[in-house]
Amino acid sequence: MTDFRRVAIVGRTGSSHVVESLNIVVSALNTAGVELVYEERTAAMLSRSDGVPREAVGCGVDLVVVVGGDGSILGVARDVAHAGVPVLGVNRGGLGFLADIAPDQISEKVAQVMAGAYRVEERFLLEASVRRLPHAGRAVVEGDAVEVGVALNDVVVHAGSMSRMMDFQLFIDDEFIYEQRSDGLIISTPTGSTAYALSAGGPILHPRLDAVEIVPMFPHTLTSRPLVVNGDSTISVRIGDAAATPKVSCDSQVDFALGPTDEVRIVKHRSPLRLAFPIGHSFYESCRSKLDWATRLGGRR
Repeated sequence: MTDFRRVAIVGRTGSSHVVESLNIVVSALNTAGVELVYEERTAAMLSRSDGVPREAVGCGVDLVVVVGGDGSILGVARDVAHAGVPVLGVNRGGLGFLADIAPDQISEKVAQVMAGAYRVEERFLLEASVRRLPHAGRAVVEGDAVEVGVALNDVVVHAGSMSRMMDFQLFIDDEFIYEQRSDGLIISTPTGSTAYALSAGGPILHPRLDAVEIVPMFPHTLTSRPLVVNGDSTISVRIGDAAATPKVSCDSQVDFALGPTDEVRIVKHRSPLRLAFPIGHSFYESCRSKLDWATRLGGRR
């Protein structure tokens, strides 16, 4: 008997390939005899009228199946992490570190998961709060949090426009680390270490590490390097006056505008995301195949 009696389905919109994969997922889940719940935009893609709002998709279900890319899972993570519901990803996007099931494996892998051949990994998220500190012409209560966002991959504090640099100060657990002039700073979870942080020269962290990496973006110095700190650290970035339109971005999906002297405080989010993978999933195999580790000079493997 399956561990999952009620399963929610979420699909990335705007793709006929996703619709094709959704239909295969629905067929596999119907074969397993589970009750299905459709996110409202996903229901519309399948010409159904019984969808539920995205923010409620994790309520009262035992599993959420996401058909799309890693970006689709990043969005769902913010909505379902608090519910503790496992999320299973079907890849119809790019690399697919989180959405692990390939399109030609859907029927087989979903059936395996429904039969109990799966494991669940917990991935922590980051919570970023924007705190408005006193500044000329602004009447605020010091330390007020005016915006709060959650990220599974990374929180990025950046200048807000191309070819612009910004001044900021970095603090860890209220201890001053450095003042920097650069394009910004990437604060990444281990899950996000294979995403934007990797492109910026950061290290790859195993997903089970309780650590956060801090990666400068094109710093105006030759000696600034990525820094890895304890996962329970409080990381604070205090904005200087240089950038005209600084912003903070959570997973490149949620953006907040920043002002001079604002502080972005990043801590571990209270609820982790539970990711379900079919038995046989390997992080190192994902790195070999998706980052092309197995390629040798001359094109041989």
